[in-house]
Amino acid sequence: MSFAAQQLDIPVESLHDAAVKIIAHNFVGVDIKNWARKLISEKTRATIALRLFGFARIPMMLYVRPSVMEITTGRVVVRIPLRRRTRNHIGSMYFGALSVGADCAVGALAMHLIKQQPENISLIFRSFSAEFHMRAEGDVDFCCNQGNEISNLVAQAAASDERAEMIVDVIATVPDQSDDPVATFRLTLSMKKQT
Repeated sequence: MSFAAQQLDIPVESLHDAAVKIIAHNFVGVDIKNWARKLISEKTRATIALRLFGFARIPMMLYVRPSVMEITTGRVVVRIPLRRRTRNHIGSMYFGALSVGADCAVGALAMHLIKQQPENISLIFRSFSAEFHMRAEGDVDFCCNQGNEISNLVAQAAASDERAEMIVDVIATVPDQSDDPVATFRLTLSMKKQT
């Protein structure tokens, strides 16, 4: 640990961390994380996190380029654009891309709520079903309104060593066409505390 870091009583994992913290303390006067939080909106940070997760762990997710349009503790809206990568042979959105959108909506909301817990909780989907009502001939919004129930599931998983599960509904719409759902999805979300 450097002399300056010792004087500031800053716990440091690396020389780079020490430099960033010293510069932030001496010259900027604000914590860089708080500054970034004020500068970048919650939905932009959620979109970046979702795409980075796709890049690192699930390339298919990154391939369809999901964007978080709205995220709160009670609701999330994820959009997948209709373009060459997500189109099927008749010009509407391919059902695989629609499935990725449902996965992203529930996953983004669950991860948003898990981050608020001190416990390390993992999630998976145990089952998946879909009903396709009409062609998705535009950008598709995937909406999940069960944030309160998912938050209770997160708390249940954090309090126990057992796996906790619930069924989550996602509604897919094409806002440019109508508010009628183009597809509805039911996913069984399963969480467990990591030890």
